[in-house]
Amino acid sequence: MTATEKFNRGLRVFVSDIAQGFFEITHNGFALLGLAVMFAIITLAARPELRDAGEAQLITWLQERQAAINGFVSNTDAVDRATAADPKSLPKQQAAITYWLSKKYGIAPEPLSALVAEAYDAGAKNKLDPTLILAVMAVESGFNPFAQSNVGAQGLMQVMTKVHSEKYQFFGGQFAAFDPLTNLRVGVKVLQECVARAGSLEGGLKLYVGAGNLDEDGGYAAKVMAEHARLQQVAAGRSVPQLNTTSVPVKASSPAKPQTETVASLFSS
Repeated sequence: MTATEKFNRGLRVFVSDIAQGFFEITHNGFALLGLAVMFAIITLAARPELRDAGEAQLITWLQERQAAINGFVSNTDAVDRATAADPKSLPKQQAAITYWLSKKYGIAPEPLSALVAEAYDAGAKNKLDPTLILAVMAVESGFNPFAQSNVGAQGLMQVMTKVHSEKYQFFGGQFAAFDPLTNLRVGVKVLQECVARAGSLEGGLKLYVGAGNLDEDGGYAAKVMAEHARLQQVAAGRSVPQLNTTSVPVKASSPAKPQTETVASLFSS
């Protein structure tokens, strides 16, 4: 055997030994990895709290990475907090009212859909026409959930928050006045109490606006009743022109002291 042949043979043996060793190391490594994975699965199955903690850490890490890349953290439950609904999912009558109000007051139909649906639900529970409730919202705030008058009336229904603070305790406190659905529910309750106390719809509206002890209510009841009539026609499927496209809260222009005293005397207990 020549020197060249010996060299080539030795090289083949060397390469074969390296390949065999690599195979054994890799095989053993995969086996160890498999055992580690199985052990981790068994541990997580037996200790769900560890799995939950691991998932929480992973989510936190992913959010931190996203925040670093995009500049904000993903919050997928934000849609659950939004006051919005698909108007196409509403009954025909409610959908018609939603689109009509949306065009008249320049409000997106999705949040209006949620308000219209809630008005119908609250109206049924309190024996009030839902179109009346929506008319009050239209005249009071123009569907602005953050509206506030110069006498402290707040939100969609312009409820006197301090006067009716006990009603908001069921919803977590006075800041709930700026939650659209909560303000609607409290406002409907106050309106129902006013109508029951006055014995008539017009008299109840006069009490609601804080003009119970005044000769005039500044045209408030007439405005609400006119919008109420229009909404009833829309609900009936009639074509109704969209007049008075801007709405100014009536409470803001009412005399502050008589209004506050009147409402407080009615519902301070």
